[in-house]
Formats: sequence, C-alpha cells, structure tokens
Amino acid sequence: MSETLTKELSEKIERVKAYLAQAFADAPGAADVCLTCSFQAEDVLLLKLAMELRPEIPTLFLDTGYHFAETYAYRDEITKAWGVKLKNLLPAKTVAEQESEFGILYQTAPDRCCGMRKVEPLFKAVAQYKVWITGLRREQAKTRAALEEVAPFTLPGGAQVLKLSPLADWTTKDVWYACRHYGIPLLPLYEKGYSSIGCEPCTSLPTDPNDPRSGRWAGNKAGHKVECGIHIEAAPAEP
Repeated sequence: MSETLTKELSEKIERVKAYLAQAFADAPGAADVCLTCSFQAEDVLLLKLAMELRPEIPTLFLDTGYHFAETYAYRDEITKAWGVKLKNLLPAKTVAEQESEFGILYQTAPDRCCGMRKVEPLFKAVAQYKVWITGLRREQAKTRAALEEVAPFTLPGGAQVLKLSPLADWTTKDVWYACRHYGIPLLPLYEKGYSSIGCEPCTSLPTDPNDPRSGRWAGNKAGHKVECGIHIEAAPAEP
C-alpha cells in the first residue's frame, strides 16, 4: 500500500534526487559512480532513487560469507526484480580458509575479521570510482553524528573518492514511510525485531531500544565495537 508523503518528506526526497542528479552530472561515465548496498532499508531506498536516474549504476555488496540466509535471499530477489547491476565483493580468503588459519576471528578479533572480510575488499573496489554513494544516516549511531552529506574520503594509499551520503539527515521513520510510498518490500529480518543487520554471528536483537546498532557485535569476547571500519577514513601518511 502506498504511503502518503508529508510535505517535509517529499522535500527530502527531492533533495536526495538533486544530490544524485548532480553527482551523475559531475561524473557522467557509467563506471564513475558506485553505490554500496547492504540491502537494509535505507540502502534499498537509495538504490531505488539512484536507479531512476542511472539504472546501470554499479551496486557493491560485501559478501562476507557470514550473512543471514534471509539477507542473501532478499539480495537476490531485489537484484532480479529491479535488474540491479550487482557486484558481490568477496574477501581474499573463504570463510573456511580464514577459520582454518586464524580461528573464529569474529569472536576473538572482530576488528581483524571486519578488516579482512569488509574493509579490504570494499576499499579495493571503491578505488576504481570517482564517487561513492552510501545510505549512511546521522541517527544510526553516535559515531555518525557529524556525518556530512558530501565529503572527500581518503582511501588507504592516499587516493580520494567523493563520498555522498544524501540520507544523512533522515530519520528511521522517514526511511520506512518512503519505502512504503514506493512499495519497496523490506528485508524480512526487520519483522523479527532486528534494527541494524550485518553478519549473522555479530548481529542480535537490539539491547537498547534507543540505539538501533546496539545489537551489532554486542556479544563478542573482545569488547563492544560499533563500526566495522568501512566508513573510517585512512589516517594521513606520516610526513
């Protein structure tokens, strides 16, 4: 059922479309702009809006090998239905190879696990583009409170890409209403109470109703973490 949009939300959507249109105008090549998609609600909404302007936009998905079965099924469903130009980014080692060599890193060294299965393959892929579009929002976590809608992002090695986060000021309610308006089916895990969804071993139901990411890495043995590292800019090189 289509959701009637408020004037404020309609204006937000138009602003997002304007950001996307400008990015595509500034980087007109079909392979100049990429969009990262975890297939959570905000990412799928942003993908929908981006594909209205550039249907062939390369869409990057971090296939860590640890995702929920529901995430993989939903990814495949949306990709087929919308004709998404999906690029599954794979780590250098399979899950079996990594666990055989290093043990269960998501329990003992989650930062290292994220580094190998998310950060390294993503930064390698993003380096091929001029613009990187994300569904990040300030409301998602305290670590994202200062998120800018448009900012240069330095990758390891010093190369820069323009990072665009056009949903930065959106609330969760905004995202859900917009998805209903566009008739976008959502990842079924939301119906089970999940509010932020990553790899299955490191995702639980939220422990704090006021913190949507409180279910991420909540039970790891190495202490709580809140970010996987893909949105942390590389430190400047020593002079």
